[in-house]
Amino acid sequence: MGDFDGHGSSNGCISHDSKLKVTWLNHFYGVADETKVKFSEDEEMLIARMFNLVGQRWSLIAGRIPGRTAEEIEKYWLSKHNSPSENDT
Repeated sequence: MGDFDGHGSSNGCISHDSKLKVTWLNHFYGVADETKVKFSEDEEMLIARMFNLVGQRWSLIAGRIPGRTAEEIEKYWLSKHNSPSENDT
């Protein structure tokens, strides 16, 4: 069957079934969604200020926030500022 039961495919690729099982297990056991990163209010304010100063230089912004990666900062920013629910009224 796939990689989940220890009998992985000979080419080393993860099967579609295995990916679905991992997704289901993550959901079932409450593993946090990687796309939803939590930031403190201070971090949010710092990100906004830094973005206004340096733009989309995520690694530069991340360098000012200990424990944060450029990828986390970018995901956070894009989720807050590119959401379709943001309507200009």
